[in-house]
Amino acid sequence: MVDNKQQWKAWLYLSPAIVLLLIFTVWPIFNTVRLAFLEGYDTAVELGWFRKGQYRGEPYPFAVGFGNFLTVVKNKEFVTILKNTLLLCVLTVPLSTFIALVIAVSLNSIKFLNRTLQTIYFLPYVTNSIAIGIVFAAMFTMSTVKNNGETIIVTAGIINDIIGIFGVAPVDWLGPQSTYAQNIFVMVVYIVWNALPFKILILLGGLQSVNKQYYDAAKVDGTSKVRTFTRITVPLLSPMIAYVVITGFIGGFKEYTSIVGVFGESMGPTGEAYRLNTMVGYIYKYIARNQGRASAAALILFGIIFVVTLINLKVSSKKTQY
Repeated sequence: MVDNKQQWKAWLYLSPAIVLLLIFTVWPIFNTVRLAFLEGYDTAVELGWFRKGQYRGEPYPFAVGFGNFLTVVKNKEFVTILKNTLLLCVLTVPLSTFIALVIAVSLNSIKFLNRTLQTIYFLPYVTNSIAIGIVFAAMFTMSTVKNNGETIIVTAGIINDIIGIFGVAPVDWLGPQSTYAQNIFVMVVYIVWNALPFKILILLGGLQSVNKQYYDAAKVDGTSKVRTFTRITVPLLSPMIAYVVITGFIGGFKEYTSIVGVFGESMGPTGEAYRLNTMVGYIYKYIARNQGRASAAALILFGIIFVVTLINLKVSSKKTQY
């Protein structure tokens, strides 16, 4: 406990961090909420670069209302970005959680090279997402040229080389001839792979804290490994599973860098720009053009994440063992 007479020293030491939090965290949140409700907002007018009433005929201060929210929701692009975001979340979160759980259980049962394997699995977590995306783009790439009306494959990534072993024709996963399903498949593979390290780390930590007497009792009873996994491991890990599912959905709704890493700023194959655009991509797209619309989209995204998190907490509270 800090003596009341010495508290000023504590506040003095904390002041740099508090000032930085106020400037770079608290103020941006407050300003985002403010801009979301200002209709026809323009930075030039706000900063006084134009005299009020003389820029586009708009009076100053700006009108307050829900116009930005209505603009975002009514935009036909909003349906696409919401579908992409929800689809990526629904496909990647359960799959990555299940795979991470299986890998964590396997690592926990391996004694030899356990630390080395943990390090290998954790490496993607500390690797730049854009760099990983470029590698995945190279893995799934395929380029062709036409010679006398015949299509000739110039380069093919390692994935096409692998499926070619089984007699499957090369697939244009990311090119102009690719389908939406093929693009989603590539992103699901990348996002699941990129999400595994963090989930494995959390679940492995939970496994190592489980009382071994439960497993000893199961061995004495002759319980199968599958039943031990479903009746002992999963229930005892349910708090960690609930945590990684909730954080997985939060991260999934904020998906952006992975798509940019694979497809570039167009967020889609050639000729289909923004085919895989997400909520965060939409915000970045309009933040320089219309800050009011971008702020409204950010609040809508916050609302969606908040509701989904509450639902997850409600569902997990009934199935979590403490």
